[in-house]
Amino acid sequence: MDMTQLGTATLGDDAFVEAFESCRLPAAQFHHADHIRLAWILLGKLSEQEATSRIEQAIRRFAAHNRVGQKYHQTITVAWMKLVAAARSASPQATRFEEFVALHPELLHVKNLERYFTRERLADPEARYRWVEPDICDLP
Repeated sequence: MDMTQLGTATLGDDAFVEAFESCRLPAAQFHHADHIRLAWILLGKLSEQEATSRIEQAIRRFAAHNRVGQKYHQTITVAWMKLVAAARSASPQATRFEEFVALHPELLHVKNLERYFTRERLADPEARYRWVEPDICDLP
């Protein structure tokens, strides 16, 4: 994994979660790979439902704090959680995030959701505010 994709690589897992949830992490240091790492960490501690609820709240709070609340997208958030949960279940031997993404590099590609959703489906305003099912194929 290219560590420059992970703006929080120098932070341990607990410190990273705390910095993100308290909105102390600069927005410029939070990239897609950090979203995936946050999902991976939370899914290692909580049930999928609890982790999804917690990440939804944390991302909404972080976005609002950074005055970009309109960027939050419910369907995208839940879809990534489902993908990370399925990958995490498939590779319990990966005890470090770097090992996990080495086994599942597709998770680092933002466009990966295009395998499951058309652009039109994700652009639908309804998808931004509530979960909508994929329209290409089911998530794992």
